[in-house]
Amino acid sequence: MKRIIISAFLLGAFLFSSCKKYLDIEPVGRIIPEKAEDYRNLLTSAYSVFPRHKALLALRTDEVVLNEFSDDMIYNRDIYTWNDAGADPATTPIPYQTFYQTIFYANNIIAEAEIKAGKSADVEQIVGEAYLLRAYCHFELLNLFAKPYNAATASTDRGVPVSTETDLEQNYKPSSVAAVYEQVLKDISAGEALLTVTDYEAGKNYRFTKRAALALKTRVFLYRAEWSKALEAAQQALQINSRLEDLNVSGSRVPNSYLSAENIMSLENTLVSSVAKAIYIAPAFVNRYTENKDLRRAKYFSRSGSRYNPLKTGSDDLKITFRNAELFLTEAEAAYHTGNESLAKESLLALKVKRLTPDYYATESTRVNGLTGAALLTEILNERARELALEGHRWYDLRRTEQPELIHTYDGESIKLQKNDPRYTLRFPASAIAVNPDLR
Repeated sequence: MKRIIISAFLLGAFLFSSCKKYLDIEPVGRIIPEKAEDYRNLLTSAYSVFPRHKALLALRTDEVVLNEFSDDMIYNRDIYTWNDAGADPATTPIPYQTFYQTIFYANNIIAEAEIKAGKSADVEQIVGEAYLLRAYCHFELLNLFAKPYNAATASTDRGVPVSTETDLEQNYKPSSVAAVYEQVLKDISAGEALLTVTDYEAGKNYRFTKRAALALKTRVFLYRAEWSKALEAAQQALQINSRLEDLNVSGSRVPNSYLSAENIMSLENTLVSSVAKAIYIAPAFVNRYTENKDLRRAKYFSRSGSRYNPLKTGSDDLKITFRNAELFLTEAEAAYHTGNESLAKESLLALKVKRLTPDYYATESTRVNGLTGAALLTEILNERARELALEGHRWYDLRRTEQPELIHTYDGESIKLQKNDPRYTLRFPASAIAVNPDLR
């Protein structure tokens, strides 16, 4: 039976969720919302079950070291040591099924909202968000369980199953990487055409908007190394709003707060407590930030003796999916690759001036303006690592660029992830393979 384990979960979710007052269950397990507000509540359910997987990816990077004495160590140890083939049963699984649960909700909204609730600006916004959410789910699945995009091989590289229907019996055979990306871009375009909201106020900014759609498109083009398109999308989003948190100003917020001045969308808790309690920040990673000069060092990490703990966690405020700093960094990287080093430096320095002390910025400005070629690209990628630390970007950035050798130490043993190691692409979970042999 080639299907995702979803119907039983959804039936339980529908019966016991906060939306049960308006949801009716047909014998086949489908739902019957009727009004725009019903579909908004259904979409809220879709957002609420979106996976919290980014913290698990941080364990695989050079950002952290494992606290071997943590009570949560056993759940994270095998992820940290890239022991994907022989992981302890207690290991927290990388989400797979829950993406398709979110997609199932989105599919229902896309198929039926306008038919049942009628055409209106509210319904268009809801359906537009559903398209974007479906696109984002497929994009995340692709970057977890498929090889990074390579234009020369994407049509034959195995991707992930594409789901665009509410039929639970549909065939979930993986499509090619190229085909999945085609669906992602198609959904982004469909969603953009329907969105009516440019920005939601704080508290509702977990939802997709016109600006969030541009941010997603920017990220997709970045991962596909389509530099001109990435540059154009980033600039379109920054033309709407280019604000950044200024860490030189008293009372400035951590940039990944949903209340941050640079916030675009805050759907994801990128560093859940069960992982945060099981890690320290890797010393070499902390040293990427010049002490007392790079203001992010004290904003992102707290010192405890000789170790550093993450500060980008522990609060409901600290949720992030897209923010303006990422757009500036993508603008810099895309500008570099399109031959515009002047713009690359300008974008890089526009971020640095908000993150460094004035004296240090003056020094850095001189240094950055003197960089060219490979040295400039290295600086852009290093700044990306510093700025977006622990927000779920690092594993994906390592995958899409050089896939370098990484070394983690556990129980006195050095364990290597080799350069270009196959483990840069995750295995499909055993539970998913058991139901769908096409995932083997």
